Amino acid sequence: MNLKRIMSSPRFHNRKEIRLKGFDYSSPGEYFVTICTKGREDLFGKIADDGIVLNSIGAIAVGCWNELPTHYPNVELDEFVVMPNHIHGIIRIVDNPVGARHASPQ
Repeated sequence: MNLKRIMSSPRFHNRKEIRLKGFDYSSPGEYFVTICTKGREDLFGKIADDGIVLNSIGAIAVGCWNELPTHYPNVELDEFVVMPNHIHGIIRIVDNPVGARHASPQ
């Protein structure tokens, strides 16, 4: 089977397939998170001069990421990067349960 065919199969892209069955993802630990835009549309900015140039939506994404510990007191943030159509970050849950505070980002 060729790699292109494997990567285009629905089974390959079903993220739930790679999650550990029965694992509580709200438990303390470090989690690598990737969030993609709908249709992989370049909503956050563009690549220029070997780096990302964020637009206003990209700046909002950075602000929302940085505010996560305000809303989830048991969350600590680690590395984070915004790309034109997705975000990568590492979130550390330091205590269980993670409870949302009733506040909305500005």
